Amino acid sequence: MFEHQTWSELFSQLGPVGWPLLLVSALALALLGERLWLLLGTAHRGISGSFKRLQCTEESGLDQLAQQCEQERALASRAIALLLQHRHMDKPQREEIAAVWLQDQRRQLHSGLRLLMVIGIISPLLGLLGTVLGLIGMFAGLSGSNEPVTPALLADGLGMALSTTAAGLIVALPAIAGAHLLAIWSDRVVADLEHLFNRGNLWLEGVDPCCKTPDSCTRAPVNLAVPAR
Repeated sequence: MFEHQTWSELFSQLGPVGWPLLLVSALALALLGERLWLLLGTAHRGISGSFKRLQCTEESGLDQLAQQCEQERALASRAIALLLQHRHMDKPQREEIAAVWLQDQRRQLHSGLRLLMVIGIISPLLGLLGTVLGLIGMFAGLSGSNEPVTPALLADGLGMALSTTAAGLIVALPAIAGAHLLAIWSDRVVADLEHLFNRGNLWLEGVDPCCKTPDSCTRAPVNLAVPAR
């Protein structure tokens, strides 16, 4: 049915809901591309690699490492920079700062996903609306015609009416699936960053619980709070 039709002919079959479906599909594609670009550009960097950079840095080079990490786009590097910038504070204060920062990153990573879900919900409804309007127009045309109703005429009219439902589902499936997959990916990134903060905080205190040989990982704490005057 569709192989001999041009895009303009296919679009004309959508009727009055064609432009709304085109608009929500373009918006969904833009949101999916922007969220995917953000996650690939900032959140895919290895958490373990960032922590190894911290482990391999002497105490005298922590300030330089913090400056280098602050200029990088990776969230893991920025987490290391935040941790080192506040290393002279007490551990509870560092944990509160990390919690606020993680909440801000979670909000940024989840930005736009609810809109994708809304698009995934309204797209089939728009398609169903187009189908209903198409059926109303088809039966109105049949009622005003004196010619005999043939199965070919009904099949052609029903095919044109149901094409809007198919278009709505085509828009909804990637939007809903993409929103859920990106939400799972974002939650995984935030969980990894939280683990990085917890391990980094313990490392500053002189403990590394993830080390396979704890005796070799015991070291003097880096976090030396400035005494109050």
